[in-house]
Amino acid sequence: MGYVLRVRLASFFAGAAVASVGGFYFIHKDYKIAHQSISQQMNDLYKSLDGRISSLENLKEVEAIKPDEVVE
Repeated sequence: MGYVLRVRLASFFAGAAVASVGGFYFIHKDYKIAHQSISQQMNDLYKSLDGRISSLENLKEVEAIKPDEVVE
C-alpha cells in the first residue's frame, strides 16, 4: 500500500511540475506579446507627436519669415 501511494504522489507532483512549466511558458509568451504591442503603440505615438511638433515648428518659422518679407 505504501509503494502505490508513493507512486501516485510522485506522478501527481511530476504532472503538477509539467503543468507549472507549461503555464509559465504561456504566461511568459503572453507577457512578451503584450510588451511588444505596447512598445509598438508608444513608438507610433512618438512618431505622430514628433511629426506634429515638426510641422508646428515649420509653421512658426514660416510665420516669422512673412512679416520680414512684407516690410521689405
